[in-house]
Amino acid sequence: MPLVAGVDSSTQSCKIVIRDAETGALLRQGSAPHPEGTEVDPEAWWSALQRAIDMAGGIADVAAISVGAQQHGMVCLDSGGGVVRPALLWNDTRSAAAAQAMISEAGAGGGRHWAETTGTVPVASLTATKLRWLADSEPENAARTAAVCLPHDWLSWRLAGFGPGSGPAGIEALYTDRSDASGTGYWSPATGGYHPDVLERTLGHVPALPEVLGPLDSKLKTPAGALIGAGAGDNAAAALGVNAGLGDVVVSVGTSGTVFAVADRPVADPSGLVAGFADATGYFLPLACTLNASRVLDATARLLGVDHFELSRLALSAPAGASGLVLVPYFEGERTPNLPDATGSLHGMTLGNFTPANLARAAVEGVACSLADGLKALTDLGISARRIILVGGGARSEALQHVVAAVFGLPVTVPEPGEYVADGAARQAAGVLLGAFPSWKNGAARSVEAGPTPEVLQRYRAAGST
Repeated sequence: MPLVAGVDSSTQSCKIVIRDAETGALLRQGSAPHPEGTEVDPEAWWSALQRAIDMAGGIADVAAISVGAQQHGMVCLDSGGGVVRPALLWNDTRSAAAAQAMISEAGAGGGRHWAETTGTVPVASLTATKLRWLADSEPENAARTAAVCLPHDWLSWRLAGFGPGSGPAGIEALYTDRSDASGTGYWSPATGGYHPDVLERTLGHVPALPEVLGPLDSKLKTPAGALIGAGAGDNAAAALGVNAGLGDVVVSVGTSGTVFAVADRPVADPSGLVAGFADATGYFLPLACTLNASRVLDATARLLGVDHFELSRLALSAPAGASGLVLVPYFEGERTPNLPDATGSLHGMTLGNFTPANLARAAVEGVACSLADGLKALTDLGISARRIILVGGGARSEALQHVVAAVFGLPVTVPEPGEYVADGAARQAAGVLLGAFPSWKNGAARSVEAGPTPEVLQRYRAAGST
């Protein structure tokens, strides 16, 4: 009964699961928090991983381990393997001006150029834009940067015993996977290669970059002899964790919302709404992101003085369409559509429909319709959708489950709540060990179908355009 470990090093915390490689049975797990902020010393991630491992009873008995982690974070190393400066995380926006400059410098068709070159139009979250910011704002640190890697790359490297003082041999040992490389802005999912010219124009020189491994490749081992998998970006690991296949669309409802599909071809979206990522299996993972998701439901519950269970009950007690009440949930601006300065708005209020139940329903429908805009951005590029897999904290809302099924007009599968990213990393580790991804049986999943309500989406889009 060989054991495998999967790690999820997210923005907020580090989690690890230990599973049976053949059956996927969960044996033990652990977690530890990360510090707050949009820039973090990577050593904090390493310390959190050690605490999580200890809480899980150690990894001395595991045969393979893989790391999934937050995408895009900029980890710069000097020639000895030391960290040059705190890592800028995906949600650090100081590189927004750099992103705009990169698009403008590509000429009139800047968006199309970047989409076709790297699969993604530059935004502040991408590693390439952070390197441009570094060169412009901290030129001495840029000059000291001998290698650039991502959070999951760095943790995999540390698990193999490398770190500050490892020198050139350590730098050469860095590796990554195609899913995380596709979020850098200097690697192409379509060609499978890096773009040194992008690094020249951003950082000012071409640093050492991690080798991009295949989905089931392993380059290094832990000091105890466990194989270390290629790892993955968090969305790709989550897709592995829920066993998403071609035609599946994963909708994740957390602080922000993500809508991503497993596709058999790369995509290039000049509008920038869809990021043309790769996945962790050899396919592709086009992704759209919305800025407003579960926090909208949190705010509505606070306003009504109820918990989330009662908010869901209230929403389900109201009719589809909330008797004409429409909430456009752009509370924190929006990414899909690209309206960074927008605010939320409530439409169609009358003395008859302005009730707690209708307001709860309008909030849930607003979030679902916003996510439907993410799905439309994918399907407009020819991506097929046959099933929705709904995950994340917001997916526990029965009201949201039903409304998503109705608004999307597709069947919805809701897996048991779990550590999808860590589970996906563990499944990859098992694949490395066994030579193929195992067909683990997921826990009980809820299937939800509802009569389509296209009029709800139509009213929402009409309200959002005013």
